[in-house]
Amino acid sequence: MSTIRAVSRILVVSALAVLVLASAAAALDVGQKAPDFALNGTDGKPVKLSDLTAKGPVVIYTFIAAFTPT
Repeated sequence: MSTIRAVSRILVVSALAVLVLASAAAALDVGQKAPDFALNGTDGKPVKLSDLTAKGPVVIYTFIAAFTPT
């Protein structure tokens, strides 16, 4: 699996986790940092948001209803 594909999948899973966390917690204000969380990557190993942000900026993008018929 290519690195770009693996990173893309991690970002999508991370975005879903952020949505779940945001719905369970109070909304963040503009400029606040997202809470740290860990999810399993495509290889089954845990990936932490803090590990990704340590390497540089992280963009979380969601595809709402991207995999559902319209």
